[in-house]
Amino acid sequence: MPSTTQTVRELQPGVWAPIPTFFDADEELDVPTFTGHVVRLAKANVWPVICGSMGEAHHLTNDERVTLIKAAREALDQAGLTDIPIMAGTGTGATKLTVQLCKEAAQAGADFAIVIASGYYAGALSKAALKKFFVDVGNASPIPVMVYNYPGAAGGIDLDSDTIIEIAQESSNICGVKLTCGAVGKLTRITAATTSAEFLKKYPRKVQSAPFLTLGGFADFMLPSVLGGAAHGAIMGLANIYPYGLEKLFRSSAALKETSDAKALEAAFELQGLASESDWAFCQVGIPGTKWFLQKTRGYGGVPRLPILPFDEKAKGEWLVNHEGAKAFLEVEKKLEAQATKPNGTNGH
Repeated sequence: MPSTTQTVRELQPGVWAPIPTFFDADEELDVPTFTGHVVRLAKANVWPVICGSMGEAHHLTNDERVTLIKAAREALDQAGLTDIPIMAGTGTGATKLTVQLCKEAAQAGADFAIVIASGYYAGALSKAALKKFFVDVGNASPIPVMVYNYPGAAGGIDLDSDTIIEIAQESSNICGVKLTCGAVGKLTRITAATTSAEFLKKYPRKVQSAPFLTLGGFADFMLPSVLGGAAHGAIMGLANIYPYGLEKLFRSSAALKETSDAKALEAAFELQGLASESDWAFCQVGIPGTKWFLQKTRGYGGVPRLPILPFDEKAKGEWLVNHEGAKAFLEVEKKLEAQATKPNGTNGH
């Protein structure tokens, strides 16, 4: 029988942003800038993933991760955004250490954990070892755990759909998967398997308010994946730049499942085109370029923590600012933000 246990905040389909970690001139945490960014995105109904790849988690101490989680929860609560959940990256090299960080994240205020396999011993981690890692972490974590499949940040480790489905079957505390491998077929297979009546009956989740969600890792296929029922949303770095635009794209995609409005479909495809072009541009400049663009457009962002070098403004700054898709999407973003933040506007809260 399904558990009646509930988390304080629900895990729902939507748009999540892997929040950058901001640093001062001495490479120490810039917590005020970090919390301000978290709250700004939350007001656009974009939920935070803290200490993920975009957050340079690999270059943070455990204490720094805990500090950021606590600060984000306090800032959201103080802003009246108590319903916004926090997902925190807790992946480390060893199972024992990952479980410990899950516990610390939960105590700090995280509602869910997202875990990536360490690529340091990638050559020694068989399918059986990887499956056991995620199942063991899921079973021991006090909060639901999302599997994070990102070969580029895990030494080439790329979990196949069968493995991910088996992990979900063997640990009821696994609440989903983020696929930053770009494999749409994999995404479709996992969603089909984990939303079937048989799966829901035979493998109920431990926490009812944390169902198994399949999330993409890019913005460039949100419309077809959500409209086609293959995904429940996405966790994407681009949401740091275009929170209102991507949240609208998600809502439009979800709404189109219930209607055959040709004009709405055309508008959604146009928005998806801008998101896809922008995603491609920011994928080419990574964390340094994203922070630089935030600095240029928002007045904050700064530089990464070494050894990641700052963005080469002379080489690609003009290209990024004048990128046709990114520039057009920014105009859309500004209009949507203005509409949502004016006195009679709404932002979902």
